[in-house]
Amino acid sequence: MNKRWSATPAKRSKLTFTRSVLVGIAIVTTIAVPINIANADSFDEQIKTIQAQVDSFNNEAARLRAEADTLQNAVSALTAQKSAIQAEIDLNQAKYDQLLADIVDNEKKLADQQKVMSNAISDLTSESSTSPIELLASSHSIGDYIDQQEYSSSIRDQLEASIGQVRETKELLAKQKKDIEQVISDQRARRDTLASKESEQASLLAQTRGQESEYQSQVGAKNTEISNLRAQQRAANASLGGRVVAGDPGRGGYPAYLANAGHDALVDPWGMYNRECVSYTAWKVYQKTGSMPYWGGHGNANQWPSSARADNIPTGSSPKVGSVAISMNGYYGHAMWVEAVNGNMIYVSQYNYDLAGSYSEMWVNGSNFTYLYF
Repeated sequence: MNKRWSATPAKRSKLTFTRSVLVGIAIVTTIAVPINIANADSFDEQIKTIQAQVDSFNNEAARLRAEADTLQNAVSALTAQKSAIQAEIDLNQAKYDQLLADIVDNEKKLADQQKVMSNAISDLTSESSTSPIELLASSHSIGDYIDQQEYSSSIRDQLEASIGQVRETKELLAKQKKDIEQVISDQRARRDTLASKESEQASLLAQTRGQESEYQSQVGAKNTEISNLRAQQRAANASLGGRVVAGDPGRGGYPAYLANAGHDALVDPWGMYNRECVSYTAWKVYQKTGSMPYWGGHGNANQWPSSARADNIPTGSSPKVGSVAISMNGYYGHAMWVEAVNGNMIYVSQYNYDLAGSYSEMWVNGSNFTYLYF
Protein backbone atom coordinates (compact mmCIF):
# COMPACT_ATOMS: atom_id res chain seq x y z
CA MET A 1 0.00 0.00 0.00
CA ASN A 2 1.29 3.47 -0.92
CA LYS A 3 1.21 5.57 2.24
CA ARG A 4 1.10 8.70 0.07
CA TRP A 5 -2.65 8.27 -0.16
CA SER A 6 -3.47 6.13 2.91
CA ALA A 7 -5.85 7.19 5.62
CA THR A 8 -3.03 7.19 8.15
CA PRO A 9 -1.54 10.27 9.88
CA ALA A 10 1.20 10.12 7.25
CA LYS A 11 -1.43 10.81 4.59
CA ARG A 12 -2.91 13.69 6.55
CA SER A 13 0.59 15.14 6.94
CA LYS A 14 1.18 14.86 3.21
CA LEU A 15 -2.12 16.55 2.42
CA THR A 16 -1.25 19.27 4.92
CA PHE A 17 2.06 19.78 3.11
CA THR A 18 0.20 19.94 -0.20
CA ARG A 19 -2.10 22.62 1.21
CA SER A 20 0.93 24.52 2.53
CA VAL A 21 2.53 24.41 -0.93
CA LEU A 22 -0.65 25.81 -2.46
CA VAL A 23 -0.85 28.53 0.16
CA GLY A 24 2.86 29.30 -0.28
CA ILE A 25 2.54 29.62 -4.04
CA ALA A 26 -0.56 31.76 -3.64
CA ILE A 27 1.26 34.08 -1.24
CA VAL A 28 4.27 34.46 -3.53
CA THR A 29 2.00 34.98 -6.52
CA THR A 30 0.10 37.63 -4.60
CA ILE A 31 3.18 39.58 -3.55
CA ALA A 32 4.64 39.37 -7.05
CA VAL A 33 1.77 41.26 -8.67
CA PRO A 34 2.10 44.73 -7.05
CA ILE A 35 5.85 44.83 -7.66
CA ASN A 36 7.81 47.93 -6.55
CA ILE A 37 4.99 49.66 -4.67
CA ALA A 38 6.59 49.60 -1.23
CA ASN A 39 10.02 50.70 -2.37
CA ALA A 40 8.66 53.26 -4.83
CA ASP A 41 6.68 54.97 -2.08
CA SER A 42 9.79 55.46 0.04
CA PHE A 43 11.49 57.41 -2.76
CA ASP A 44 8.51 59.28 -4.23
CA GLU A 45 8.63 62.23 -1.85
CA GLN A 46 12.37 62.70 -2.28
CA ILE A 47 12.09 62.59 -6.07
CA LYS A 48 9.14 64.99 -6.02
CA THR A 49 11.06 67.47 -3.85
CA ILE A 50 14.15 67.39 -6.06
CA GLN A 51 12.04 67.76 -9.21
CA ALA A 52 10.49 70.91 -7.71
CA GLN A 53 14.02 72.26 -7.16
CA VAL A 54 14.92 71.55 -10.80
CA ASP A 55 11.81 73.41 -11.97
CA SER A 56 12.55 76.33 -9.65
CA PHE A 57 16.13 76.75 -10.88
CA ASN A 58 15.06 76.45 -14.52
CA ASN A 59 12.36 79.09 -14.02
CA GLU A 60 14.88 81.42 -12.39
CA ALA A 61 17.29 80.96 -15.29
CA ALA A 62 14.48 81.70 -17.76
CA ARG A 63 13.48 84.83 -15.85
CA LEU A 64 17.01 86.17 -15.85
CA ARG A 65 17.48 85.46 -19.55
CA ALA A 66 14.28 87.38 -20.30
CA GLU A 67 15.40 90.46 -18.37
CA ALA A 68 17.81 93.19 -19.54
CA ASP A 69 21.00 91.61 -20.87
CA THR A 70 23.58 92.58 -18.28
CA LEU A 71 26.74 90.88 -17.11
CA GLN A 72 25.26 90.25 -13.67
CA ASN A 73 22.17 88.65 -15.16
CA ALA A 74 24.30 86.49 -17.45
CA VAL A 75 26.38 85.28 -14.50
CA SER A 76 23.26 84.73 -12.38
CA ALA A 77 21.51 82.85 -15.20
CA LEU A 78 24.51 80.55 -15.56
CA THR A 79 24.51 80.00 -11.80
CA ALA A 80 20.82 79.07 -11.94
CA GLN A 81 21.48 76.69 -14.83
CA LYS A 82 24.33 75.10 -12.90
CA SER A 83 22.03 74.68 -9.90
CA ALA A 84 19.37 73.09 -12.10
CA ILE A 85 21.88 70.63 -13.55
CA GLN A 86 23.18 69.77 -10.07
CA ALA A 87 19.59 69.19 -8.94
CA GLU A 88 19.09 66.91 -11.96
CA ILE A 89 22.20 65.00 -10.89
CA ASP A 90 20.68 64.63 -7.41
CA LEU A 91 17.40 63.55 -9.01
CA ASN A 92 19.17 60.89 -11.05
CA GLN A 93 20.94 59.67 -7.93
CA ALA A 94 17.58 59.27 -6.18
CA LYS A 95 16.22 57.34 -9.18
CA TYR A 96 19.36 55.19 -9.18
CA ASP A 97 18.92 54.42 -5.48
CA GLN A 98 15.26 53.59 -6.07
CA LEU A 99 16.11 51.21 -8.91
CA LEU A 100 18.75 49.46 -6.79
CA ALA A 101 16.23 48.98 -3.97
CA ASP A 102 13.64 47.66 -6.41
CA ILE A 103 16.15 45.22 -7.89
CA VAL A 104 17.09 43.86 -4.45
CA ASP A 105 13.39 43.54 -3.56
CA ASN A 106 12.49 41.77 -6.80
CA GLU A 107 15.49 39.44 -6.64
CA LYS A 108 14.31 38.34 -3.17
CA LYS A 109 10.78 37.78 -4.51
CA LEU A 110 12.24 35.80 -7.39
CA ALA A 111 14.21 33.58 -4.98
CA ASP A 112 11.06 33.02 -2.88
CA GLN A 113 9.06 32.09 -5.96
CA GLN A 114 11.70 29.67 -7.17
CA LYS A 115 11.92 28.01 -3.74
CA VAL A 116 8.17 27.42 -3.59
CA MET A 117 8.19 26.19 -7.19
CA SER A 118 10.97 23.73 -6.36
CA ASN A 119 8.92 22.29 -3.49
CA ALA A 120 5.83 22.02 -5.68
CA ILE A 121 7.76 20.33 -8.50
CA SER A 122 9.24 17.86 -5.99
CA ASP A 123 5.75 17.09 -4.70
CA LEU A 124 4.41 16.56 -8.22
CA THR A 125 7.37 14.33 -9.11
CA SER A 126 6.77 12.03 -6.15
CA GLU A 127 3.08 11.93 -6.97
CA SER A 128 3.69 11.03 -10.62
CA SER A 129 5.38 7.76 -9.57
CA THR A 130 2.00 6.48 -8.37
CA SER A 131 -0.34 5.21 -11.08
CA PRO A 132 -4.06 6.08 -11.09
CA ILE A 133 -4.89 2.38 -10.37
CA GLU A 134 -2.62 2.43 -7.28
CA LEU A 135 -4.15 5.73 -6.14
CA LEU A 136 -7.65 4.33 -6.55
CA ALA A 137 -6.71 1.12 -4.74
CA SER A 138 -5.19 3.01 -1.83
CA SER A 139 -8.21 5.31 -1.45
CA HIS A 140 -11.07 4.51 0.90
CA SER A 141 -13.67 5.80 -1.53
CA ILE A 142 -14.15 7.29 -4.98
CA GLY A 143 -14.65 10.67 -3.24
CA ASP A 144 -11.24 10.33 -1.60
CA TYR A 145 -9.65 9.57 -4.99
CA ILE A 146 -11.37 12.57 -6.65
CA ASP A 147 -10.24 14.80 -3.79
CA GLN A 148 -6.65 13.68 -4.35
CA GLN A 149 -6.92 14.39 -8.09
CA GLU A 150 -8.34 17.87 -7.40
CA TYR A 151 -5.35 18.67 -5.17
CA SER A 152 -3.01 17.50 -7.92
CA SER A 153 -4.77 19.68 -10.49
CA SER A 154 -4.69 22.68 -8.12
CA ILE A 155 -0.96 22.28 -7.57
CA ARG A 156 -0.35 22.24 -11.32
CA ASP A 157 -2.53 25.32 -11.89
CA GLN A 158 -0.81 27.28 -9.14
CA LEU A 159 2.60 26.14 -10.37
CA GLU A 160 1.83 27.41 -13.87
CA ALA A 161 0.71 30.76 -12.40
CA SER A 162 3.90 31.01 -10.33
CA ILE A 163 6.07 30.20 -13.37
CA GLY A 164 4.35 33.09 -15.16
CA GLN A 165 5.13 35.39 -12.24
CA VAL A 166 8.78 34.28 -12.26
CA ARG A 167 8.99 35.09 -15.96
CA GLU A 168 7.43 38.54 -15.43
CA THR A 169 9.75 39.27 -12.50
CA LYS A 170 12.80 38.30 -14.56
CA GLU A 171 11.68 40.55 -17.39
CA LEU A 172 11.12 43.42 -14.96
CA LEU A 173 14.57 42.90 -13.43
CA ALA A 174 16.15 42.99 -16.89
CA LYS A 175 14.36 46.26 -17.64
CA GLN A 176 15.35 47.79 -14.30
CA LYS A 177 18.98 46.88 -14.87
CA LYS A 178 18.83 48.45 -18.33
CA ASP A 179 17.24 51.55 -16.79
CA ILE A 180 20.14 51.77 -14.34
CA GLU A 181 22.60 51.72 -17.24
CA GLN A 182 20.68 54.60 -18.85
CA VAL A 183 20.64 56.57 -15.58
CA ILE A 184 24.41 56.13 -15.21
CA SER A 185 24.95 57.28 -18.81
CA ASP A 186 22.69 60.31 -18.27
CA GLN A 187 24.48 61.08 -15.02
CA ARG A 188 27.86 61.22 -16.75
CA ALA A 189 26.46 63.49 -19.46
CA ARG A 190 24.90 65.83 -16.90
CA ARG A 191 28.19 66.07 -15.01
CA ASP A 192 29.94 66.94 -18.28
CA THR A 193 27.32 69.61 -18.95
CA LEU A 194 27.76 71.01 -15.44
CA ALA A 195 31.53 71.20 -15.94
CA SER A 196 30.92 72.97 -19.27
CA LYS A 197 28.62 75.54 -17.63
CA GLU A 198 31.16 76.18 -14.87
CA SER A 199 33.86 76.69 -17.50
CA GLU A 200 31.54 78.98 -19.48
CA GLN A 201 30.92 81.14 -16.43
CA ALA A 202 34.62 81.33 -15.55
CA SER A 203 35.48 82.18 -19.16
CA LEU A 204 32.83 84.90 -19.30
CA LEU A 205 34.20 86.61 -16.22
CA ALA A 206 37.78 86.26 -17.41
CA GLN A 207 37.03 87.68 -20.86
CA THR A 208 35.08 90.65 -19.58
CA ARG A 209 37.21 91.17 -16.45
CA GLY A 210 33.89 91.71 -14.69
CA GLN A 211 33.26 94.98 -16.59
CA GLU A 212 29.84 95.75 -18.02
CA SER A 213 31.22 97.63 -21.06
CA GLU A 214 33.40 94.69 -22.08
CA TYR A 215 30.43 92.36 -21.72
CA GLN A 216 28.11 94.55 -23.80
CA SER A 217 30.74 94.71 -26.54
CA GLN A 218 30.94 90.93 -26.61
CA VAL A 219 27.15 90.61 -26.59
CA GLY A 220 26.84 92.87 -29.60
CA ALA A 221 29.37 90.86 -31.59
CA LYS A 222 27.84 87.55 -30.50
CA ASN A 223 24.28 88.61 -31.34
CA THR A 224 25.40 89.64 -34.83
CA GLU A 225 27.07 86.26 -35.31
CA ILE A 226 24.01 84.38 -34.08
CA SER A 227 21.72 86.42 -36.29
CA ASN A 228 23.83 85.59 -39.35
CA LEU A 229 23.93 81.89 -38.51
CA ARG A 230 20.17 81.79 -37.99
CA ALA A 231 19.62 83.48 -41.35
CA GLN A 232 21.83 80.85 -42.99
CA GLN A 233 19.94 78.03 -41.27
CA ARG A 234 16.58 79.54 -42.23
CA ALA A 235 17.69 79.54 -45.88
CA ALA A 236 19.00 75.96 -45.54
CA ASN A 237 15.65 74.80 -44.14
CA ALA A 238 13.74 76.60 -46.89
CA SER A 239 15.89 74.79 -49.49
CA LEU A 240 14.35 71.49 -48.35
CA GLY A 241 11.26 72.53 -50.28
CA GLY A 242 8.72 71.47 -47.69
CA ARG A 243 5.07 72.54 -47.88
CA VAL A 244 4.56 73.84 -44.33
CA VAL A 245 1.18 73.62 -42.58
CA ALA A 246 0.15 74.47 -39.01
CA GLY A 247 -0.86 70.86 -38.29
CA ASP A 248 -1.80 69.50 -34.87
CA PRO A 249 -3.13 72.28 -32.58
CA GLY A 250 -1.71 70.24 -29.69
CA ARG A 251 1.77 70.72 -31.18
CA GLY A 252 2.53 67.04 -31.30
CA GLY A 253 2.01 66.63 -27.57
CA TYR A 254 5.05 68.80 -26.75
CA PRO A 255 4.79 69.60 -23.01
CA ALA A 256 2.96 72.86 -22.27
CA TYR A 257 5.63 74.19 -19.90
CA LEU A 258 8.16 74.02 -22.76
CA ALA A 259 5.77 75.10 -25.54
CA ASN A 260 4.43 78.13 -23.65
CA ALA A 261 7.77 79.47 -22.42
CA GLY A 262 9.80 81.90 -24.51
CA HIS A 263 11.94 80.48 -27.29
CA ASP A 264 15.21 79.17 -25.78
CA ALA A 265 14.08 80.23 -22.30
CA LEU A 266 14.31 76.76 -20.69
CA VAL A 267 16.53 73.70 -20.87
CA ASP A 268 14.52 70.49 -21.30
CA PRO A 269 15.25 67.21 -19.46
CA TRP A 270 17.64 66.11 -22.25
CA GLY A 271 19.83 69.23 -22.25
CA MET A 272 18.19 71.00 -25.23
CA TYR A 273 16.73 74.50 -25.27
CA ASN A 274 12.94 74.56 -25.54
CA ARG A 275 11.10 75.04 -28.83
CA GLU A 276 14.17 73.97 -30.79
CA CYS A 277 13.87 71.15 -33.34
CA VAL A 278 16.06 68.88 -31.21
CA SER A 279 14.06 69.51 -28.04
CA TYR A 280 10.85 68.52 -29.81
CA THR A 281 12.31 65.35 -31.34
CA ALA A 282 13.89 64.42 -27.99
CA TRP A 283 10.40 64.65 -26.47
CA LYS A 284 8.92 62.51 -29.27
CA VAL A 285 11.60 59.85 -28.70
CA TYR A 286 10.84 59.88 -24.97
CA GLN A 287 7.10 59.74 -25.66
CA LYS A 288 7.60 56.69 -27.90
CA THR A 289 10.23 54.71 -25.97
CA GLY A 290 10.13 56.04 -22.39
CA SER A 291 13.78 57.13 -22.55
CA MET A 292 16.03 59.57 -24.39
CA PRO A 293 19.81 59.96 -24.01
CA TYR A 294 20.99 63.15 -22.33
CA TRP A 295 22.70 64.93 -25.22
CA GLY A 296 23.11 68.36 -23.63
CA GLY A 297 26.25 70.12 -24.78
CA HIS A 298 26.22 68.45 -28.20
CA GLY A 299 22.63 69.01 -29.13
CA ASN A 300 22.75 70.57 -32.62
CA ALA A 301 20.72 68.50 -35.06
CA ASN A 302 23.73 67.76 -37.27
CA GLN A 303 25.48 66.25 -34.21
CA TRP A 304 22.70 63.72 -33.57
CA PRO A 305 23.82 61.00 -36.05
CA SER A 306 27.29 60.73 -34.46
CA SER A 307 25.80 60.91 -30.95
CA ALA A 308 23.35 58.13 -31.86
CA ARG A 309 26.11 55.88 -33.20
CA ALA A 310 28.15 56.48 -30.05
CA ASP A 311 25.13 55.26 -28.04
CA ASN A 312 24.59 52.25 -30.35
CA ILE A 313 21.36 53.68 -31.74
CA PRO A 314 20.86 52.49 -35.35
CA THR A 315 20.96 55.01 -38.19
CA GLY A 316 20.25 54.71 -41.89
CA SER A 317 18.94 56.32 -45.07
CA SER A 318 15.46 54.73 -45.17
CA PRO A 319 12.56 56.70 -43.65
CA LYS A 320 10.38 54.91 -41.10
CA VAL A 321 7.36 56.13 -39.16
CA GLY A 322 8.48 57.00 -35.62
CA SER A 323 12.08 57.75 -36.58
CA VAL A 324 14.00 61.04 -36.40
CA ALA A 325 14.94 62.61 -39.75
CA ILE A 326 18.10 64.74 -39.74
CA SER A 327 18.94 67.31 -42.38
CA MET A 328 22.66 68.15 -42.30
CA ASN A 329 22.13 71.40 -44.24
CA GLY A 330 23.13 74.66 -42.57
CA TYR A 331 25.24 75.46 -39.53
CA TYR A 332 22.95 73.65 -37.05
CA GLY A 333 21.14 71.13 -39.25
CA HIS A 334 17.46 70.34 -38.62
CA ALA A 335 15.66 67.50 -36.80
CA MET A 336 12.15 66.28 -37.68
CA TRP A 337 9.83 63.55 -36.42
CA VAL A 338 8.56 61.19 -39.17
CA GLU A 339 4.78 60.86 -38.96
CA ALA A 340 4.09 59.14 -42.32
CA VAL A 341 5.98 57.78 -45.34
CA ASN A 342 4.81 57.72 -48.96
CA GLY A 343 7.61 56.62 -51.27
CA ASN A 344 10.34 59.26 -51.16
CA MET A 345 8.01 61.75 -49.48
CA ILE A 346 7.71 61.92 -45.71
CA TYR A 347 5.26 63.80 -43.52
CA VAL A 348 7.01 65.32 -40.51
CA SER A 349 6.19 67.30 -37.39
CA GLN A 350 8.77 69.75 -36.12
CA TYR A 351 9.72 72.81 -34.14
CA ASN A 352 11.76 75.81 -35.24
CA TYR A 353 11.73 75.18 -39.00
CA ASP A 354 11.21 78.94 -39.26
CA LEU A 355 14.00 79.70 -36.70
CA ALA A 356 11.36 81.48 -34.59
CA GLY A 357 10.49 78.57 -32.30
CA SER A 358 7.18 77.69 -33.99
CA TYR A 359 5.54 74.27 -34.37
CA SER A 360 4.65 73.06 -37.87
CA GLU A 361 4.14 70.01 -40.08
CA MET A 362 5.00 69.40 -43.74
CA TRP A 363 5.50 66.96 -46.59
CA VAL A 364 9.10 66.93 -47.76
CA ASN A 365 11.33 64.77 -49.95
CA GLY A 366 13.19 62.54 -47.51
CA SER A 367 15.75 61.07 -49.87
CA ASN A 368 18.77 62.93 -48.52
CA PHE A 369 18.20 62.69 -44.75
CA THR A 370 19.86 60.57 -42.11
CA TYR A 371 17.37 58.62 -40.01
CA LEU A 372 17.75 57.63 -36.36
CA TYR A 373 15.80 54.54 -35.28
CA PHE A 374 15.21 54.79 -31.53
